[in-house]
Amino acid sequence: MPSSAEPPPLSPSAEPYGRVVLRAALWLAFLAPFFYSTYGFANWLASTRDHVGSIVFSWEHHVPFVAWTIVPYWSINLFYGLSLLLNDSRQGVDRLAGRYLTAQIVAVACFILFPLTATFVRPETSGLPGFLFAVLGGFDKPFNQAPSLHIALLVIIWDHWRQRLAGPLLGLWHGWCFLIGASVLTTWQHHFIDIPTGALLGFFALWLFPARGELPFAGFRPAADGRAWRLALCYALGAALALTGAVVGAFFSALALLLLWPSLALAIVALAYAGAGAKVFQKAADGRVSLASRILLWPYRLGARVNVWTWTRKLPPVVPVSDGIFLGRFPNAAEADGFGTVIDLAAELERPR
Repeated sequence: MPSSAEPPPLSPSAEPYGRVVLRAALWLAFLAPFFYSTYGFANWLASTRDHVGSIVFSWEHHVPFVAWTIVPYWSINLFYGLSLLLNDSRQGVDRLAGRYLTAQIVAVACFILFPLTATFVRPETSGLPGFLFAVLGGFDKPFNQAPSLHIALLVIIWDHWRQRLAGPLLGLWHGWCFLIGASVLTTWQHHFIDIPTGALLGFFALWLFPARGELPFAGFRPAADGRAWRLALCYALGAALALTGAVVGAFFSALALLLLWPSLALAIVALAYAGAGAKVFQKAADGRVSLASRILLWPYRLGARVNVWTWTRKLPPVVPVSDGIFLGRFPNAAEADGFGTVIDLAAELERPR
């Protein structure tokens, strides 16, 4: 596949902050009622079913209930709004809102199609934690489990602020986000399976609406090359098989849901060959890839590296083509340091560290 470098970080022209806040306020005016209406509908629909299953590991029964962690659990609502309001451009607001909307739509669709219920019954609490649990119980029902929308939003908001903080504040932010993530278990609000599925959804939203550069499917044009379509169909078949394995295997072991990860990665690569192009890998001109791409496409990149090793392990790293010009496999760090310039034609692989 031809390579494509992500454009350098955009330097948006300074915008009057009033316009940025207005855009953020308009998005909040839409997102808030959209959240409560769709979230509430999914909960209500699940409550009308005769039986709603659950996925619980035996070790989860040993997770303690820690009442005060409802405070970090609730704090994500504050950061949800602040993250929209504290932006430097309207494009930044739109990209963040797009991530929120993606996480919401996908999670609610899963709650409707495959509802799961929380099985733990929380003990009575008092004081501030008791008040916060009572407010939460006023609109939250136990049917919004996997993927955890709380975790998906946490990934999105964590990424937003980690790029804006530094020093001790960044360390403090990482620590608080860890508390928010752990609180979904210690408040007995979620089961473990909700966490990795929610994180996968969060990174998908980050990948779909990157902070800078083109959207991965912008300018999609169906491939004109028959070979590209054959490869697209092969990867699509692999994605479908992994998805089938995840769904069928979940009836026997919850670990089968891990197959959702390679299924999503292969589906993205299939779309790349079908016409989206190499920009789905979000590889910048310096050879680095975005965090979302690194995590989301890790199963595919692992397979690509195994493939490189399989075909080239007995070959020399490079062969001379002309004076000072060599042709070779994707280099490791030591090999790359031996050349003044490396022309990278592998859009899938990240530069060696």
